[in-house]
Amino acid sequence: MDDWIRIRGARQHNLRNLDIDLPRRALTVITGPSGSGKSSLALDTLFAEGQRRYVESLSTYAKQFLERMEKPDVDSIEGISPAVAIEQKNPTKSSRSTVGTATEVYDYLRLLWARVGRTYCRECGDEVRPDSVTSAAGRVLTLPQGTRIQVTFPLKLSGRVKHGLVVENLRAMGFVRILADGVLIDLGEDGAETVEHVGFDLTEVAEALVVVDRLTISQEDRDRLADSLSTCFIEGEGEAIVL
Repeated sequence: MDDWIRIRGARQHNLRNLDIDLPRRALTVITGPSGSGKSSLALDTLFAEGQRRYVESLSTYAKQFLERMEKPDVDSIEGISPAVAIEQKNPTKSSRSTVGTATEVYDYLRLLWARVGRTYCRECGDEVRPDSVTSAAGRVLTLPQGTRIQVTFPLKLSGRVKHGLVVENLRAMGFVRILADGVLIDLGEDGAETVEHVGFDLTEVAEALVVVDRLTISQEDRDRLADSLSTCFIEGEGEAIVL
């Protein structure tokens, strides 16, 4: 699409056959004395045509829920996108009001940052990207062939849960190994007495990682790795750690 919005022959209200080019993806300020046509250009021409074209692209069913706008008095407008207009108001103010809430632009900016914005790690500076099972498995398989790895997920405990109940639940789900502060603990029936004998308590460790699988990096084990990562994402509430 063109980098310019090209308006030709705008005669809406007090505009006098105006021809103007406005840059796209830029902040443009329209200034002038009262009655010079600022609102006629911004709202009654640009916004009206952008909204009208957007509504025309929708189905007949969807159109019935939206306000239909008349075509502005203009010869042509090129390069225009669907538009949003934020009108000037005098809202009720409170001690918690901000510029964003007072102007009602907050919700739009929140959507803009969430959908278009990019998040970067404050520690390393790398862009934060969401991972899927496929992308995570692909990254793990870039490790040298033959590398031994453990696929784990963090165990999140509340302060009220007891050690015995946690171990019982993990066993019932088929998990028999856990890394407690870096120490591998066997939760199997054979290792139960040993765990209790050393005074091990899951509720007191700083970091507990449940071991889902232990395997060697190999392209032949791609499906097995993907299944293990999928389990980690589900049980770890979106988190998986490969060691």
